[in-house]
Amino acid sequence: MSTQLDRLTIKGFKSIRELEDFELTNLNVIVGANGAGKSNLISFFKMLRSLINDNLNGYVSDNGGASDLLFNGEKNTPKMSFSARFGSRGFRFTLAPTPSDSCSIESEARYYSGSQYGWWELGDSHDGKSKMVAEVREKRSDARYSQPVYDEIASWMIYHFHDTSATAPMRKYEIVEDDAVLRTDAANIGPFLKKLKTAHETQYKEIVNAIRLVTPFFDDFLLKPRDFGVKQKVNISWFQKGSDYPMQPYHLSDGSIRFICLATALLQPNPPSTIIIDEPELGLHPAAIDVLAELIQQASQRTQVIVATQSPALIDQFAIEDIVVVNRKDGASTFERLNAEDFSQWLESYSVGELWTKNVIAGGPRYE
Repeated sequence: MSTQLDRLTIKGFKSIRELEDFELTNLNVIVGANGAGKSNLISFFKMLRSLINDNLNGYVSDNGGASDLLFNGEKNTPKMSFSARFGSRGFRFTLAPTPSDSCSIESEARYYSGSQYGWWELGDSHDGKSKMVAEVREKRSDARYSQPVYDEIASWMIYHFHDTSATAPMRKYEIVEDDAVLRTDAANIGPFLKKLKTAHETQYKEIVNAIRLVTPFFDDFLLKPRDFGVKQKVNISWFQKGSDYPMQPYHLSDGSIRFICLATALLQPNPPSTIIIDEPELGLHPAAIDVLAELIQQASQRTQVIVATQSPALIDQFAIEDIVVVNRKDGASTFERLNAEDFSQWLESYSVGELWTKNVIAGGPRYE
């Protein structure tokens, strides 16, 4: 993980007026009141992924246009700027609104500490297409300087398992070939688990065992493809203990199927460089939250994990140094990583979750 994201600067993006050189570690548990800005931090990761996918202005359009992304609007914030450090490498750029309410890229640059130049200016791009991305995709001579950062960001996965309805993609059949990576909404969880069962048996068994801790009557997945015309598809049909009757995904409760997706994401054999999950605790029993916390901690030993939550039960399972508190001050989001020394006396009598509930860790609603 020598190139994982470790420093982040965001200026003028949504509710984040200024986040300067903020440190990120292997495990980052983001907490804060409703509207404090947790989701806007996650939106930054989505935006950067869109830029790497050559779809920056698709993201801008889907989120209301450039004027809606600027802190308090274009009149107050004419541009937004970003800088990210990945160990010895870095990437920075500025986004400026265009007359069509899309974004152009200005002052794009990459950094490498092993180079005599340090920051290398790549220039501006009026069409919102990253020059660093073009350098990599077109295999230019200097692509070796951009490739590590490109690969790192391209590997990020921002998982959203909120939709567990009867028509949710995770409950449906998907073509068996769609098994390369677990999709952000787990739409291909059937093919992905089928691949793990065949090619990564150890990790597959770890996933099944984790599910059994939360759903004791669960035995195993069937993962048997069915013919749909010329294509074969598979879903997460499953067996109960002591029965050979194949249960269907619609027999799983919302909490059960969400936990299956979480366990698969956190225990997968080749995890993304950064795993980002917003409110993973939704619909989970307190006992399931305990298991989830253990899986998050295990995953953070193999890759970087960023989790946004409001659950005291989940917060309780982490060291206070893992907690980043998001607050609002003068209408802007602030981010603070906690220090155990500041709460040493409190921690003698209370857990981290209790300090959060009592608002000793100041992350509750604030009146402005």
